[in-house]
Amino acid sequence: MQKQIHSVREFLLPVIDFFYPPFRRIMNLQTFRYAVCGGSNMVFGYMVYYVTFKYALHENNLHLGFYELKAHSAALFISFCLNFPVGFLLLKFVVFNDSTIKASVQLFRYLMVCLFNLLLNYIMLKILVERMHVYPTIAQIFTVGFVVVFSYLAQRHFSFKASPVTIAEDDLTN
Repeated sequence: MQKQIHSVREFLLPVIDFFYPPFRRIMNLQTFRYAVCGGSNMVFGYMVYYVTFKYALHENNLHLGFYELKAHSAALFISFCLNFPVGFLLLKFVVFNDSTIKASVQLFRYLMVCLFNLLLNYIMLKILVERMHVYPTIAQIFTVGFVVVFSYLAQRHFSFKASPVTIAEDDLTN
């Protein structure tokens, strides 16, 4: 498994870094990698959300027997279940590979940040869809935009925190 992850990293980094030069003046390389990986995972999440909401659930509520989830909420949770592992692997091995924190601690912290983001996303989605009557897919786009800024800061400074020496060296090279 480690070998496959290393191969994917070795494939992705040159592709991502190829597009970095025009953005060099506005962000460092790590932030750019985060934007690309996070943006790709976000698009993947939108696709899963939309396909789940529109085609798997047919915009109908999900009946679990003991509870009924609104279609937009069910699509959000299903999307989260797929986005979580993909996002963790991208952040750990492509973006924040300079972190000195144990992988199990990173995973737990990443989970905590993601669960907070999910809760924030859920609350905002309920307000936008059920109170303000915004179409669910459009509401999801708005909520994700808000959550992205918090997520980057939390992942960089909490989940995948690097040692001060590593951060200083990274700033010098970019």
